[in-house]
Amino acid sequence: MDSDPGAPLANTPISASGKQNTHDSWNNAAAARSTSRAFSVEGGRHFTTGVSGLADDEDRSASDTAGSIFGASNVAEQRSIAALLQHAAECGLQRLDAELLLTRATGLSRATLRAHDELPVAASAQVQFAAECSRRLSGEPLAYIEGSKEFWSLPLQVSPAVLVPRPETELLVERCLTLLPTGPQHIADLGTGSGAIALALAHERPQWSITAVDASAAALILAQANAVQLKLQHVDFRLGSWCEPLGDRLLDAIVSNPPYVATDDPALAALAHEPLSALAAAEDGYADLLTIAGQARRHLRPGGWLLLEHGSTQAPRLAAELATLGYAEVVCHADLAGLPRVTQARWSAGTLNVGDS
Repeated sequence: MDSDPGAPLANTPISASGKQNTHDSWNNAAAARSTSRAFSVEGGRHFTTGVSGLADDEDRSASDTAGSIFGASNVAEQRSIAALLQHAAECGLQRLDAELLLTRATGLSRATLRAHDELPVAASAQVQFAAECSRRLSGEPLAYIEGSKEFWSLPLQVSPAVLVPRPETELLVERCLTLLPTGPQHIADLGTGSGAIALALAHERPQWSITAVDASAAALILAQANAVQLKLQHVDFRLGSWCEPLGDRLLDAIVSNPPYVATDDPALAALAHEPLSALAAAEDGYADLLTIAGQARRHLRPGGWLLLEHGSTQAPRLAAELATLGYAEVVCHADLAGLPRVTQARWSAGTLNVGDS
């Protein structure tokens, strides 16, 4: 997936359809060597290379590496910020994504990129930029490339072991904060992934006791790392499926963003880089939603809340199933796009024993 956009734009390969071949475009060119004096900004990082027409050792190595990876036989002329962004656009990359990737490669701010787009870019930075553009053009989420994603204004580490946190999931956090008092509460986040929901709640309510559950050990390791980074120590991480790791705990609320996409949904093709087990569920996407709803009755105190994120067409059936299971006060809330997204339900009966159905 490493690549280099060093070749002039005129040499960009064209596919049979007449569209630029993104992977060939990035992957067949050699890394550029600088012919201008090194320029240092923002912390002293060089983003042009060499003097007197020669690349420095670092950029020569990067150029040679790019050439060996992509089979390039020549070294193209140096390219400016503007040229790289233009090439990325012609390959189909959105401007915002290209700017964010170029800021990573150069260490420059987006404002600097825009104000000084005539400046040349070092070969090593071009190699990184090209490689990450290729990854993005293949459909890999920007968050995986950057290794982080903001959720509830909190920076979270992410990886292909977890779903990329979505803005609409913040509605789960909002509803939980609204429904529960600010005093001590016991909450569980099922299928925590990166820890986004659990850590957002922990950040807002330091007095709450929060249990974060996931069936993936890799996801839990990442979530724990995020908790350490954010200095949120009142979260208990447990490995297992849905409510099973909760033991005999009684809770004031259970929240979850479980898999709810039908296994045959064509939309999954666009999500191929994210873990399928965190996206898709059997029974037209309802299997995990209903499993959680059933199990949660054994762990919710009378009056406790169940909050579930779901697909935009799933609210009516989910509400009916929740009523059948004995929940009351079932209400669905729309996300910022106006789509039904989070359903809340209150457990008004007594707590079920483990053997109860």
